[in-house]
Amino acid sequence: MEIAVSSGGTAMRLRDRAKVGIVIGDPCGIGPEVVVKAWASGKLQGLCRPVLIGSAAAVRRAMQEQGLNKRLRVIDAPEGLSGRADTIDIIDSGALDAADITPGADNPACGRATGVWLDEADSLARAGRLQATVMGPISSGAMQMAGVLDRVVQVRPGHSYLLLASGALRVAHLTDHVGLREVSALITADLIDSALRTLDGVLRQWGLASPRIAVAGFNPHAKGPEEEQHIAPGIERARAAGVDVTGPVSPDSVFRHCIEGRCDIVLAMYHDQGHIAIKTAAFAGNVAVILGPPYPHVTVAHGTAYDIVGRGIADHSMILNAIVTAGSLAAGRAFPTLQ
Repeated sequence: MEIAVSSGGTAMRLRDRAKVGIVIGDPCGIGPEVVVKAWASGKLQGLCRPVLIGSAAAVRRAMQEQGLNKRLRVIDAPEGLSGRADTIDIIDSGALDAADITPGADNPACGRATGVWLDEADSLARAGRLQATVMGPISSGAMQMAGVLDRVVQVRPGHSYLLLASGALRVAHLTDHVGLREVSALITADLIDSALRTLDGVLRQWGLASPRIAVAGFNPHAKGPEEEQHIAPGIERARAAGVDVTGPVSPDSVFRHCIEGRCDIVLAMYHDQGHIAIKTAAFAGNVAVILGPPYPHVTVAHGTAYDIVGRGIADHSMILNAIVTAGSLAAGRAFPTLQ
C-alpha cells in the first residue's frame, strides 16, 4: 500500500507509525533549518514518530530564525517521545558545545559531533529502539577534519548499494563513486545476481509485494561484451531464483520504462547513469536510501549550503520526503506517493 502525502497528511494508528531518528546534519549548515521546517509542515506526526538527534542549541536557533512557535523538548531516549504536534523532541547527548557552532563554515568540533550523532542513531536502530534513520545534510569536510568521515555509511559494491527515488522513478546503483574506466571490470555476473537478489529482498521487506526490476545496459543500446558476458548471465541467475527482472535494457530508454510504470525500479551500472536520470526527472524532493544497514537509512541529495545559512530560504522538501519515506519503508508500506 502506498501513502499519499497531501497538505494534511494521512493519519495512521500510533502503533503503525515507525519511530524515525533524524540526525540534524552539520549544525553549521542548513540542516537544523530544514529539519524544523519539515517538522512544522504538519506532515510527519500522522505518518511516523519522529525524534531529532543532535544539538538542541542549533535547533533552538533555527526555530527562532523561523519564528516557529513550538516547544523544544530534550529527551534521553526514543521511548520518551511526547508524540505532540506542538513539541519537537530531540535527543542531545551533549556531544557539542553551543559555543563551537560557527554558522556558514566548516568546524572540526561540529564534524566530530556529527559522527557521534550518526553512531547514536545507528546504535538505537540496531537495538530496535528506532525503526529507521534519516541523515540531514552533513559536511564531509568538517568530518574529515575531525577524522570521523568513516561514520557515514559507505556504498560498497557487493555489500551496500545506493538507491535514489524521485516520484515514480527509483534507481539503484550497482557501483557508485567509481571512475568509468574501472566500472567495466567491476561488472560481473556474480555482482549483478547478488545486487538483484538483495534489491528484491529489501523491496519485499519494505512492502512492495512483487517488485519488478529492470536492469540498464552499460553500453549504448545495451550491446557490448559487458552485457553478453556478465549482465545478461547475472540476470538469468537472479530470474532463476525467482526475481522478476528484465534486461539488459538500453540505458537511453530504461528510465522512461520506470517513470511510465512498466517496472518498479531500475538497476543502473554506475553513478552518473542513475543520477542524471533522477536529477533530470525531478531534482527537488528526491531522496537517497542506503541498502546495507538492517533498517531503512535515508538521506538527502544536497549539502550544507553554507551560503544561505540563516536566511530562511532553504528548501526543506528533500528532508521532508526523506523522513516520510523512512517512516513508510520501516512500516512496510513501500514508497509513499509524495506531493
